[in-house]
Amino acid sequence: MRIGELAELAGTSARALRYYEAQGLLRARRTSNGYRDYGEDDLRVVREIRSLLALGFGLEETRPFVECLRDGHEAGDTCPDSIAVYRRKLGELDACLERMRTVRDHVARQLEGALRERAAAGPAVPVLESGEPRCFFSVGNGVRGEGV
Repeated sequence: MRIGELAELAGTSARALRYYEAQGLLRARRTSNGYRDYGEDDLRVVREIRSLLALGFGLEETRPFVECLRDGHEAGDTCPDSIAVYRRKLGELDACLERMRTVRDHVARQLEGALRERAAAGPAVPVLESGEPRCFFSVGNGVRGEGV
């Protein structure tokens, strides 16, 4: 299949596929007229990359999963190097969660103090409507914890 078809099936862009190729994660074969040609195995690789990126993994972190698939494994996460990336990522997530707990506790203490001061000063604090809560960590939109 050509690059446009692969991009459509994988839910990405031809530009992203060319970038993956430049990074050595995707290997295009060339037809006699120079067009890139991809197979079903390439679709599996791109889907694996996209899935991991959606979970917040960096592009370089996908490399062991891609290599595992290229080595003929049914899934990209069954090889020792892939498992090591999972362990490292889990450690990073645990550290981020701990940092978020610390920040939350600090904000809660600040709120308690502010409410005590406000109560001592006079009228009740009005409730502000703010819409959706802001979260520094979300999956699949590229936000990966900056600002915390």
